[in-house]
Amino acid sequence: MLRIGLIRERKTLPDDRVAFTPKQCAYILAHYPDVQIVVEPSPRRCFADAEYAAEGIELNDNLNDCDILLGIKEVPVDSLLPGKTYFFFSHTKKKQPHNKKLMHALIEKNIRMIDYECLTHADNQRILGFGFYAGIVGAHNGLLTYGKKTGLYQLPAAHEVRSFKELIAAYEHIKLPNMKIVVTGSGKVAAGVLEVFTQLDIESVEPLDFLTHQYEYPVFTHLKGAGLYARKDNDIFLRDDFHAYPEAYKCLFSSYINQTDILMNGIYWEQRIARLFEKEEIKRNDWRIKVISDITCDVDGSVPINVGSSTIADPVYGIDRTDFSQTVPFLNNNDIIDVMAVDNLPNELPCDASQYFGTHFEKYILPEILKGDSDILRRATICENGKLTKKYEYLSDYAY
Repeated sequence: MLRIGLIRERKTLPDDRVAFTPKQCAYILAHYPDVQIVVEPSPRRCFADAEYAAEGIELNDNLNDCDILLGIKEVPVDSLLPGKTYFFFSHTKKKQPHNKKLMHALIEKNIRMIDYECLTHADNQRILGFGFYAGIVGAHNGLLTYGKKTGLYQLPAAHEVRSFKELIAAYEHIKLPNMKIVVTGSGKVAAGVLEVFTQLDIESVEPLDFLTHQYEYPVFTHLKGAGLYARKDNDIFLRDDFHAYPEAYKCLFSSYINQTDILMNGIYWEQRIARLFEKEEIKRNDWRIKVISDITCDVDGSVPINVGSSTIADPVYGIDRTDFSQTVPFLNNNDIIDVMAVDNLPNELPCDASQYFGTHFEKYILPEILKGDSDILRRATICENGKLTKKYEYLSDYAY
């Protein structure tokens, strides 16, 4: 019998999401006779303890007899149970400095750490994540910010409604002004952004038309791959080459700076990848961008004026183009760029996001767990038995 525990989120700021909804737990128990699920009570999970109890799910403060523990965000070091298998977003694969103590603890406590972010198919396509809802909320927040900054329309905050369905209902009577939006990146984040645009009748246009035409209605263009990067030596984009040698590529976003009102950034970024623009470029006389929704939210990353993560309660800050100083947001001033930099966007629609996540876990990962020997799980195991696995030995100077 496999006992799975749903742990209470303990990170500050708290997160309301969970790996399985009450109904998903009930479905798993009915269809997987060799699985038991135990839920650690939580005072602020998006689904109340009583909702799990109503589905016949065991609630217990003691998860010591569970084989696998599922969380969402990083688990505080003093809450880790030694010798267990954990699934959560550890944010350690890039040697993130703020999680170095967590990495040490995972090693010292002989924990098998399987990171959701590292669960991939053989072609490296990610299996699990909240990217779709990050895209939905990031797009909404970017549009909300532009409305508040210009005074042209009003939208409710995503966390003020109960579901994406209610958010769509709020769009029914909103007519957006003519604006030009650039979306960067691909995958689930971009899919979430485009879902919001579909609901709000924001029209797609080709990059060249975006650069050469003005419109009487809201439009966007989607930049990814060859539309966003090219080799420095021959202006060609080859996907496999880019992934192997990103430092050999330049970014092509600069041409869009004087034609864009809102930038919605959803690209994966690391140090070797060119930024969308350099910090000094915001001083350009033809700079037009009023709002940046930095959905992937790498501090000082692809958006160099991301000076730190913001919160759901206070999601936006201003950046003065003249001296790079941080200001209050929503000033209708061409010298101030408003930056939305929330790093836990899906938590604004936690029930929808949890439902989406749990569906994919049950469909793709639970069968792998029950198989026992799984390439998918092996690829995502950062450490076990007190040491890093071979794939993640590059973390040695960070983990020990």
